[in-house]
Amino acid sequence: MLHPATLTFLTQLKANNDRAWFEAHRPAYQAAKDDFLALATRVLADLAAADPTLARSDLQAKKCVFRINRDVRFSANKAPYKNHFGAWFNAGGKAAPTAGYYLHLEPGASFVAGGMYMPEPAVLARVRQEIDYDLPAFEALLHQPEFVRHFAGLDQDNRLQRPPKGYDAANPALPHLKLKSFTASHPLPDAVLTAPGLPARVGAAFTALRPLVDFLNRAVE
Repeated sequence: MLHPATLTFLTQLKANNDRAWFEAHRPAYQAAKDDFLALATRVLADLAAADPTLARSDLQAKKCVFRINRDVRFSANKAPYKNHFGAWFNAGGKAAPTAGYYLHLEPGASFVAGGMYMPEPAVLARVRQEIDYDLPAFEALLHQPEFVRHFAGLDQDNRLQRPPKGYDAANPALPHLKLKSFTASHPLPDAVLTAPGLPARVGAAFTALRPLVDFLNRAVE
């Protein structure tokens, strides 16, 4: 579970997102960062126990956690810091093109998610090819009881309006082939973030995601 002060820090950062405030509250930031890292360490250990790919890697939790500093070079939003903590669990590291698991901590908007977000064109083409080739297996994993219990299907953001190049409009896999990301997400209400059962809840959601992660990685590896 997380300490309530971690959520308090992120809430205050959202209202005071500037360097002067951040430097004045650096001890609170460090405590919140350490708290989230402890959660990420527990989550990674549970994932490695359930996913042989992660178990075989030398992945460390500190390498999974994203920096809080924002890259503002190409953004109209010049706020220097993120209002959340995030961690990406992938055997290949944060830069790997493969599917993995994501934990997002933001008061009022926390969630767990997994899959593959906006892959490069060559990777996207291979995933679509695998879905087209083995549609029954792909749809079966989306209907597994544990997946359905945790997720309301695949996220539908940024989907194509027309069939992707090379696929017919009558293709039964078209609802999936139009996707440009293959992800699913599960909200984490604030009330559960400071409860003892938080690691187990995150772990259960990630376990439900594993068939999707495995399918996507088979398509590209």
